[in-house]
Parts: sequence; C-alpha cells; structure tokens
Amino acid sequence: MIQIDPTARVSDRADLEPSVRGTRLVIGARTVIDSFVKVKPAGGSGDVVIGEDCVVNSGCVFYSGNGITIGNAVSIAANCVLAPANHEYADPDTLIQQQGFRASKGGIVIEDDVWIGAGAVILDGARIGRGAVIGAMTLVRGDVPAYAIAAGNPMTLRGSRT
Repeated sequence: MIQIDPTARVSDRADLEPSVRGTRLVIGARTVIDSFVKVKPAGGSGDVVIGEDCVVNSGCVFYSGNGITIGNAVSIAANCVLAPANHEYADPDTLIQQQGFRASKGGIVIEDDVWIGAGAVILDGARIGRGAVIGAMTLVRGDVPAYAIAAGNPMTLRGSRT
C-alpha cells in the first residue's frame, strides 16, 4: 500500500513499486521525492516510512527489506542507497539467489534533522541519531550518535555539531 500525503511532491519520474507482501510506503507532508528515485519492496516485509518535510534527491534507491523509518526534516542527497536486507550466502553448494535473506538486524532508522551526503550507503541495523551529518560516499552499518559528523569507509566519527 502506498500512502502519499496530498502536500508531498513526488516526481512523475520516480518509481515507487507497490508491495505484493502488503508492506507500506508512507510519504509525509511536504516531503519531496525527486526524479529517478526508486523504492523497491524487496528482501523482507518491512515498511518504508518517510516523515514530513524531507527531501530525497535523484538517483536514490530504497529497498524495503527489514524496514526503513525516516524522521522529519531529513535531507538525502543524490545517489544514496538504503538497503535494510542482507543476502544469505553461507552454503557454497547453493546459489546465493536461492538462499534467501539473513535475519534482520533491525532495519534502518534515521531520526529527525539528518543530512546524508551524496552516494552514501546505509545498511541493515543502521541507526542515525537526530541532527547527524553523514558525509558523501560514507558506508553506515551501525549507530551514529545524535549530532555526530560521520564520514568515510570505514565510517569514522569526525566531530559533533554540538
């Protein structure tokens, strides 16, 4: 089910796939979804919930996986990937595509007033605290404290906004 607040602006060039598993895509008030954004229900049965006053720029890809929760006033730059799912690959005698997915690490949670730089990749189990800044091309796999400035691969904490 796709629920888009009437005040949200979703480009007609965005690709928001409906779920065959009954998961939800919710887009909050005044949120902007730019052209060439892809939301794909894959890898689990989690919902994608995007809060109010958010901006998701061109080329971003969100997989529903184990769920994505994005707070209010979050800015996501171009070409970011949010992937709250992990393929299973332990059995070398079975094709990876046939092994399904690993257990959830809790999905992705992005709190209010976060800025995510271009090309960042956010993985299952990531929790980004309120007011944090994620540098361009950063790989986020775990917790980012509130108001932290984080960047790199591997991600390191570079400072704080407080």
